[in-house]
Amino acid sequence: MTDLNEYECELLDAVLEAFGIPDSLTRLQLLDLFDHDEATAFAMVQVLTREGLITKSGLHGDYELPEKLILKPKGEKFLKQGGFTRRYHTEQQKPLEIGSTLAKLQQQNLRLQNLKLANETEINSLKKTVNDLHTRQYIWWGLIVVALIVGLFIGQMFK
Repeated sequence: MTDLNEYECELLDAVLEAFGIPDSLTRLQLLDLFDHDEATAFAMVQVLTREGLITKSGLHGDYELPEKLILKPKGEKFLKQGGFTRRYHTEQQKPLEIGSTLAKLQQQNLRLQNLKLANETEINSLKKTVNDLHTRQYIWWGLIVVALIVGLFIGQMFK
């Protein structure tokens, strides 16, 4: 938990609060919460899943985010107890223990895992963009070839 800063804790609490009466959020609702920043949304969903506060439902398709997130009773209880923000402030008030190297390594490991997930999402997005650009390039080459053939054909007709 200590790998999260205060802002991220507030974001996580906001996501938990966004679960309404049906205790679920759709992929589009989640993206709206994060201004369509899928990498950040994905990282936050991973944290909530790792904490066991939500479950994923629905087909994932080409997207990293599931179609639907369902709030577990544990998540609702956690939010009522103050959520991530309270946990963050509580941890900030704890004195640092001597020999907390393991805790620091765990914190760094979790931070790096979240960074890796965000980078993988961005890589997948960039791969899709490259594939789209390759497709457009092939279409242009095809159009150029067709234009040359039509030009030759018209040139032969008017000789």
